[in-house]
Amino acid sequence: MTHTRESRRTTFRRVAQRSYVQWPTYDSTSLYDRTSLAGLESDIRVVVETWFDHDSHGSVEEFVCVLPLAYFRFSAHDRYAGPTRYQMDTLFRVFVLKQLHGWEHETALVDYLGTRPDLCEQLGFGTIPDQSTLWRSWHQRFTADLQETVETAARTILIKAQNAGVAVPREPARKLRYYGNESDESDPDDQTTLEQAEKITDHVSRIVFPAFSLDRGEGCEIHENAYWDLQTYLGLRERLAANEGARSFTYESTRDRTPLGHAHREHIRDLSVSGIREMYRQAVNRLLSEVAETEEFFRAGIVAIDITEADPFTGDRTGHEDEIIGTKEKSDEYAYQWANVQLVGNAVPIVLDARPVRKGESRLEIVEKLLDSAEEMVHVDNVLMDREFDSQHILEMISQRGLSYVVPKRMQTSEKAQAKRLLKHGKDRYETDRKLHLGKNEWHETTLVYRRKENAEHDDHRQYSVFMSNCGSGHLTEYGYRWEIESGYRSIKRFMAATTSKDFGLRFFYFACLLYSIWRAVDLLVQVELTGEYEHSPIVTADNTLTLLKKETGIG
Repeated sequence: MTHTRESRRTTFRRVAQRSYVQWPTYDSTSLYDRTSLAGLESDIRVVVETWFDHDSHGSVEEFVCVLPLAYFRFSAHDRYAGPTRYQMDTLFRVFVLKQLHGWEHETALVDYLGTRPDLCEQLGFGTIPDQSTLWRSWHQRFTADLQETVETAARTILIKAQNAGVAVPREPARKLRYYGNESDESDPDDQTTLEQAEKITDHVSRIVFPAFSLDRGEGCEIHENAYWDLQTYLGLRERLAANEGARSFTYESTRDRTPLGHAHREHIRDLSVSGIREMYRQAVNRLLSEVAETEEFFRAGIVAIDITEADPFTGDRTGHEDEIIGTKEKSDEYAYQWANVQLVGNAVPIVLDARPVRKGESRLEIVEKLLDSAEEMVHVDNVLMDREFDSQHILEMISQRGLSYVVPKRMQTSEKAQAKRLLKHGKDRYETDRKLHLGKNEWHETTLVYRRKENAEHDDHRQYSVFMSNCGSGHLTEYGYRWEIESGYRSIKRFMAATTSKDFGLRFFYFACLLYSIWRAVDLLVQVELTGEYEHSPIVTADNTLTLLKKETGIG
């Protein structure tokens, strides 16, 4: 089938309705404008991800012809000064077509166009350019950066089309071409790893960071990037506060002007929690789109949801009782709490979304909102949570979404009695179906799985753990993946700047997990480039990534 006016309208309506995406991106951030090639690449990626989801869109060539380019100013990348016969947007499309087919020379492109008058009309050619005209346009008219964007656009189109089951002219390269690794070492040394990480970090930062903006208006003396540089600098050292960090940053930065600590905090405080979450999710979407172009990235699968808490708060919390709440353990201490959802299992452990926890919020509401975010970004099959989420209403909500779950159950009287019987008969494992009451004569059906712990420190019923699952015991082994989110929390806290402020938005921004997610994504891309495989044990350290990000625009 071919595209229609209605199918195009449907596609762009879906793009507009994606809550974590702004398209076109040039007017969504001060870091892009209508001449930014990185913005153009981002916009092409956003549209192509949705385009091939429509049943009527089964041709990469048709996509090239309809790709909206009217807003982009090609003049900044046109090395010709005088009048020309062919417009830059038309040439851009035809060179993307050339890259889609992988033709090395313009002759093959001219011959192909000569047999397809309908395609030429869609591309905007009244007459087909000859080979020499196309050669000069590519080598003399297009800048090197614009040539790179053409190659990037073609690769993105091929991969997204192939992922959607659309026929493509050639097999796309699944290794990112930006990094140019020349080493054939199966076990790269530290220097090779660091050099590769630097190239990839530079590339990833240009894609991800423009999702964040302080919205300071025009005419400011200190560039916005300086604020993000300072925020990353604060993450380079453990427990470094803004004032002290800003003073040190003045000497270590290569910038002429850097922000003061109090100015930095004031701008962050102006950001709302909802605004921070929105920018974070946009950034993660960009990150996912990049790593998804490797074969080693598993986009579908398992997510873990958990709540972590900051260090106990020891000051006066008057007026902040709804934000500085009690700890998860029964004690007289108070702390800020943050909930997040993270990819685990075979996937690179990227934090998909995070949100603060306020007094009075139900665990059901928290899980619903986090799953809404996760399912919009990736395909979710299984949800792992700890025992603080063992509510029958949460489990029913997950089942209604068509997802499976594994959640430990708090041992009540009946579970303790069953564990004692299992111990008496020497059984290590036991399954039984259970109906959990939802109210109004409604029930949630689940399976309880009793499992005896190895090397248990107790000699009574506490040797057993009880899990609830709506998919039997088959997914129980996956619960071990949940340790990754605990490990992730330790690294996330490593990236956090120190503060004594009680401002909720500032505290949440400091917790925001982008640096951690960038680190794990960079590590995946480095491993794939150097070894062709991905192992969960990082070869790029968190400190390596932070040091490299220090050279670029950064978010903490």
